[in-house]
Amino acid sequence: MNLTERDQKHIWHPLTQHQIKSTFLPISKAKGVLLFDEDGNEYIDGISSWYTVMFGHCNDYIIEKVTTQLKTLDQIIFAGLTHEPAILLSELLIDILPDNQEKIFFSDNGSTANEIAIKMSLQYHYNKGVKKDTIIAFENGFHGDTFGAMSASGLSVYNGPFKEHLLKVERIPTPNKKNIERTLKKLEKLILDNKVSCFIYEPLVQGANSMHMYKAEYLEEILKLCKANNIICIADEVMTGFGKLGKNFASDYIETKPDIISLSKALTAGVVPMAATSCTSDIYNAFLSDSIDNAFFHAHTYTANPIACSAAIAGIELLKSKDIKENIQKIIISHQNFNDKIKNHPKVESTRQLGVIFALDLNIDMDRYGSKRDDIQKSLMQKGVYLRPLGKTIYILAPYIISELQLFKIYSSIEEVLEEL
Repeated sequence: MNLTERDQKHIWHPLTQHQIKSTFLPISKAKGVLLFDEDGNEYIDGISSWYTVMFGHCNDYIIEKVTTQLKTLDQIIFAGLTHEPAILLSELLIDILPDNQEKIFFSDNGSTANEIAIKMSLQYHYNKGVKKDTIIAFENGFHGDTFGAMSASGLSVYNGPFKEHLLKVERIPTPNKKNIERTLKKLEKLILDNKVSCFIYEPLVQGANSMHMYKAEYLEEILKLCKANNIICIADEVMTGFGKLGKNFASDYIETKPDIISLSKALTAGVVPMAATSCTSDIYNAFLSDSIDNAFFHAHTYTANPIACSAAIAGIELLKSKDIKENIQKIIISHQNFNDKIKNHPKVESTRQLGVIFALDLNIDMDRYGSKRDDIQKSLMQKGVYLRPLGKTIYILAPYIISELQLFKIYSSIEEVLEEL
């Protein structure tokens, strides 16, 4: 049997209706910006494998650091023990995170990072003797697939079957110029009518919501209102973190800083799974007590895995390098030039860009995971480009090391697809 046949025998793929889709392209290797299938065909990874491999696949510098770590310490329990890679990573993270962040709690994926953040906020108030049971979140936001994170997510395609089993969440619109006053009034009423523990949000870009973008000035007003009412602000930077918006974090664009930040994806540059939830000293101090009951009882077997820590350390070192900073700016300029060229195309409804993220909406109706969307993806693959449209939204979020020539190939492939529609 070939790889495709062997895959069909036992594997259940994510986000897949197997009654409709039963074959998947086997990728045999990857290097830099390129993916290679078992027949030797190559594809530009235009979405950094779900926004993780921002420094390219099998990056030599990261692989060297991970290999060295493998020879020294592979895995130890992090409850009761510690190790230098975790300590160094915590220091590097605190150095680049917003100034109010002081403590790091490690875990293993973005959904869990948000799960931890939500649990921290609920227990923060509990430890202070106050019952608060309500979460505020944006409509159409996405924070993950575990129950707390799923509760906060507003995209029913992901959580519809579990609606009756979720935490208490109240939603407000993603703010814009037209609705900001109305949104603030709704938030004020929700605060009056509920015992609100936290507000969780994807700052400036909602990834799963078709790369929806909104302005910092409107988020600022919402955060100030939350802070004035002792509501913990949780920035879900799982997607936006580590340079994608042109700064280290989306929260760097906003004056009012979050109390808690969730991190994953590019944290380890796509090498191994890992996540981190950072918080202020005020959050951390609420768990300090002579009673063990007030401690934060959340743990994972692979918490602060030394291999993952070494990959993350190498990734942060690259992020801070002159070359990567310059490459990020080059990508931003290239996207701006492409936007000028494509925004008035008759098949394009709208475009938007922030940092290295570029997105365009087609002016045709299609289902998020429908056949027309699949046809577009297939056509792009035939041209040697791997993108993953979100319904009628085609977006680019390529590794920072991508060349101008490779970017041009992505752009021209999109243009060709538009002519085919």
